[in-house]
Amino acid sequence: MTETVKDAEATPDVEQPYRELGLKDDEYARIRDILGRRPTSSELAMYSVMWSEHCSYKSSKVHLRQFGEKQPPTDALLVGIGENAGVVDIGQGWAVTFKIESHNHPSYVEPYQGAATGVGGIVRDIMSMGARPVAVMDPLRFGPADAADTRRVLPGVVAGIGGYGNCLGLPNIGGEVVFDPSYAGNPLVNALCVGAVRHEDIKLAHASGAGNLVVLFGASTGGDGIGGVSVLASETFDEHGPAKRPSVQVGDPFMEKVLIECCLELFAADLVVGIQDLGGAGLSCATSELASSGDGGMRVWLDRVPLRDATLRPEEILMSESQERMCAVVTPDRLDAFLDICARWDVQATVIGEVDDSRRLTVEWQGTVIVDVPPRTVAHEGPVYERPLARPTWQDALQADDPSSLPRPTTGEELRATLLDLVGSPNLADKSWVTDQYDRYVLGNTVLAQPDDAGVVRVDEATHLGVALATDGNGRFTKLDPYAGAQLALSEAYRNVAVTGARPLAVTDCLNFGSPEDPAVMWQFAEAARGLADACLALGVPVTGGNVSFYNQTGDVAINPTPVVGVLGVLDDVRRRIPMGFSAEGEVVLLLGATREELGGSEWAHHMHGHLGGRPPAVDLAAERELATLMAALPGVVTAAHDVSDGGLAMTLVEMALRRGIGAAVALPDDAFVALFSESAARAVVSVPSDLVADVERLASSYAVPLTTLGTTGGSTLAVDGLFEIPLDELRSAWQGTLPALFG
Repeated sequence: MTETVKDAEATPDVEQPYRELGLKDDEYARIRDILGRRPTSSELAMYSVMWSEHCSYKSSKVHLRQFGEKQPPTDALLVGIGENAGVVDIGQGWAVTFKIESHNHPSYVEPYQGAATGVGGIVRDIMSMGARPVAVMDPLRFGPADAADTRRVLPGVVAGIGGYGNCLGLPNIGGEVVFDPSYAGNPLVNALCVGAVRHEDIKLAHASGAGNLVVLFGASTGGDGIGGVSVLASETFDEHGPAKRPSVQVGDPFMEKVLIECCLELFAADLVVGIQDLGGAGLSCATSELASSGDGGMRVWLDRVPLRDATLRPEEILMSESQERMCAVVTPDRLDAFLDICARWDVQATVIGEVDDSRRLTVEWQGTVIVDVPPRTVAHEGPVYERPLARPTWQDALQADDPSSLPRPTTGEELRATLLDLVGSPNLADKSWVTDQYDRYVLGNTVLAQPDDAGVVRVDEATHLGVALATDGNGRFTKLDPYAGAQLALSEAYRNVAVTGARPLAVTDCLNFGSPEDPAVMWQFAEAARGLADACLALGVPVTGGNVSFYNQTGDVAINPTPVVGVLGVLDDVRRRIPMGFSAEGEVVLLLGATREELGGSEWAHHMHGHLGGRPPAVDLAAERELATLMAALPGVVTAAHDVSDGGLAMTLVEMALRRGIGAAVALPDDAFVALFSESAARAVVSVPSDLVADVERLASSYAVPLTTLGTTGGSTLAVDGLFEIPLDELRSAWQGTLPALFG
C-alpha cells in the first residue's frame, strides 16, 4: 500500500530506512523540520537522491562559489553556472552550449552501459538548452594498461561510447586516454558535449505560468537505474560496493536520436516554455528543479507516468534514472501541436502535471497525495557542508622527492632508446585503437579531430564560423601540488585550443576526487578549485558549469586528484585552422616558449622509473596568454603547430613527424635530455616556410614569446644533430603497437 501524506502525519514515530538511502541523521532531522512531520516514503526517496553528493554538491558548494565570485569580465557568457549547461556567444547570432560530466562508478560496475548512458545524459543536457548537439568528447582514465581489470573495463567503456555516439550520429572529436595505478578499481569516464543554437532559441529549465502543463516525453520508465548515478556516485567503492548497489541505467541511442530531432522541431515551433532532461535522480530532479526555478509550484499525477514495468512502486518511479526522457512545460493552447509533433516522431508524450501558484510540489498517486514539499528545499536548498580539510602529512615528503636524482640518459644511444621506450608507453602511444571505434567525421562538419590538439567543428556552413575544444588534466601534477595542478590542466587545454588558431573563450570542468569525508582529499579539492578559479580570472575565460565527482576511491585509497578541464575557443573561419602535423619539406621548425628543467610528475619519471615526486612544472599564466595571442595571429603564416606537454619536446616532434610522414632534423642546446623530456608549460612547436620566418620572429618579439630555431622539416627520419637518428617507420612501429597488443 502506498504511503500518503496523511499516513505520515498520523504515524510520526515510524522507523524509516534513511541511512540505507544515504542520508545522515542530521539530514533526516532537517527534512522532518522542513516538513513539520516525518516524510512519506516517496518524499524520503526524493530527498535522498536530490541531497546525494552527486546531485546537491553539498561538500563542494562552498568552494565552487569562487567560480562566480572570480568570474572574469566577459560579454560572451549568455548563460552561466546553474543551468543544465553554459551558453557562450560566438558571434554572427550563434551561440554554443557545452558541458562535461562524469559517469565513473556506473562505468566500473557495467562498463558498456555506464559509458553509453554517460554520453546520452550529457547530450540531453545540451538538448535541454534548445541546442542541436554537434560533437562529443570523452576524457578517460584507467588503471595500469596491463592489469586484468583494465582489460575488463576499457574495451567495454570504449564500445559503449562508440556504440551510443555513433548511433546518435555525433562525431567524437577528442578526449584523452590515460593509465595510472591510482585509477585501478575506479576508472574515470568523463563525457563532454557541445551544441549550437541561435541566440533567440536558447531554452531554460523554468516551470512558469500557472495552468501550464507538464509533459513527460521520450522513453517509458523502468526499473533500470533506480537510484543510479545519484547513489553510485555518492559512495566510496570497496570490495563490497554500496550497501544497496543500484542498477546501472540502460541506454537506447536510437530513441535518443529520435528524441533529439523531435526536440528540435518542438523548439523551432516555439512550443516549449521550459524544459529539463531526466538524468541523475530522474523525475525527482526534473519536477523539483523545474518547479524550484519557476515562479510558482507544481502538481504531478505520478500514476500517469508510462511504465515498462508495471510493478514499480511510486518511490521507484520517482528515483528511476531510465534514459532518453525529457520533461517540458507547455501552455494548454499549444498542447495539441506539441503532441502532434511527438506523434509524428513516434515519441511517447504524456501530460503528468500542471504548474500552479501553490509554491509547493505535490505528487499524487491514484487520487491521494504522496508528496507535498517546498520544491526549493529538494532541488536547491539541500545541505551545505564546510568539510574539515587538512594538508596531507605526506605532502612535504612527496614534494621533496625530486626526480633530479634519478638516473638519466646521457649518450646519444641512451637518449634514442629512452625516446623509443616513451613513444611506446601506454600514455604516449597511439590511441587509434580507441578512437577508430568512434565516428569522428559524421555530419561532415568536423575540421580537426584526435590526434590533433583540439577538435574543431564548423558551426555555420555559410560563413565557416566554428569552435575548437580540448580537454586536459594531469592527476600526477595535481597530487604534487593541487593548486598548480588544476592551473596546469587549464593551461594545457587552453594551449591546445590556441595552437589551432582559435581564441579561447570559456571553460567547463569535471573535478574528480576521492572521499570528501577525508580532510586530505578536501584540501586537495579546495586548493584545486581555488587554483582553477584564479587561473580562469587571469586568462579571462569564465567557468560556465561542470561537474564534481567525489568518492573516487577504492576502500581508503583515493585516486590521484584529477580536475579535467575543457576549454572552448572560437574560429571565425575554420578553413584557416592550424593542423598539428608537418605538411611540407624544407620548412623551419621553431620552438615558442621557454624550457626549464621540470621533470616532476613527467612521463619520463612516471614510465621510466615509476616515480612521482618533486614539483610540477611552473605555472606561467601570463606566458600562456601571450602564446595564445601570438597563435591567433599565425593562421596563414605557420603550416603546423603542436603544443609541448606530456613527453616534452621529444614527443611533440615525434607526433608532428608521424602525422603526415615528414621527418625533421633538429639541433638542441647543451643539455639534450632536459631539452627533449622536460614538460615546461606555455610552449608550442611550429613549422614555417623559410620566407615567413621573419614574420613569426617579429610577432613573437612583439608578444614577448621566447623563440628558438630548432631545425628543418624533411626526410624520413627524426634526427637530433650529433646524438641520434630514428627512421619514422621505427618510431611508428613503436608508437602504434602498444594498445593493439594489450587489448587485441
